[in-house]
Amino acid sequence: MKLFRKILFPFVPLYYAAVFLRNKLYDWSIYKSKSYEFPLLCVGNLSVGGTGKTPMIEYLITLLGSKYKLATLSRGYGRKSKGFLIATPNATSQDIGDEPLQIFNKFKNITVAVDADRQNGLKYLKEHNPLLEVVLLDDAFQHRKVTAGFNILLTAYDQLYCDDFVLPTGNLREPKLGAKRAQLIVVTKCPENLGDLEKTAITKRLNPETNQTVFFSSIQYSETLISSTSNRALSDLKGTHFTLVTGIANPTPLVEYLTEMELEFEHLNYKDHHEFSKPELEFIHSKSLVVTTEKDFSRLHTEAQDHIYYLPIQLKIENASEFERLVAGYVEVF
Repeated sequence: MKLFRKILFPFVPLYYAAVFLRNKLYDWSIYKSKSYEFPLLCVGNLSVGGTGKTPMIEYLITLLGSKYKLATLSRGYGRKSKGFLIATPNATSQDIGDEPLQIFNKFKNITVAVDADRQNGLKYLKEHNPLLEVVLLDDAFQHRKVTAGFNILLTAYDQLYCDDFVLPTGNLREPKLGAKRAQLIVVTKCPENLGDLEKTAITKRLNPETNQTVFFSSIQYSETLISSTSNRALSDLKGTHFTLVTGIANPTPLVEYLTEMELEFEHLNYKDHHEFSKPELEFIHSKSLVVTTEKDFSRLHTEAQDHIYYLPIQLKIENASEFERLVAGYVEVF
């Protein structure tokens, strides 16, 4: 794949030019972008997947969900449905996508909606709930038809956008110049022992604008595994062989974490948002003990499959009080 991407390098200038021109047409107001009279916070990235958007959305829900009537709106990647849908107790990942389903199952006090057309989705969200106060746009940084008032741009520690190329050779959806639209830049999936000198070096490489603030975050894994019927300590798996199943963009941090714990497992690694076939599900369900991610759990388990567990994760942001102050300061001005 890497060799094939290098072969495609001559097409990089064409892709770059097309996306650059599109962004300029929005900047020059030739292409129209709609603004809204309520807080819109966008969580996105420049690269293709794997930067931790869902943990950030969950962090923001925890921060704002108890104070405001809040909704999330995403494309619902991988769903089989079309148009605008609001999550209900009967929704499946095929209806709304695995990540929106994960959020809906975890947070009962918010509205979870999907629509590839964010303008259309916002219209129907407000019609559904006229008292709606805040909307979180998940993975909408390139959706220029909507002007978010506050953009949080994520970039993974081991794949910074400043070191990457645009598609098809690299993983960037748009040129690095697009980062200027963000108010906050968050370096995600950092090692816990990341030192101040390296943070300073990374910030310098990202070269933020004077109105931008750079934050660093890491993933904290829970000590408890959760199934549909029970919980068990992750440490209990020492000496027990299990099967790790992942269908996420970058499973490396999870694999490294479990390896560092000296756990014994085989790894079934599928592509991001993989749609498991019936034979694949039967094969996975035949395993005596399965550990998976929270996103994949919604597509793997059934009520009868109590040997399938997921490992929850939580986002930890360095200088969280300042991050939360900036987010709250934007929301409170409305």
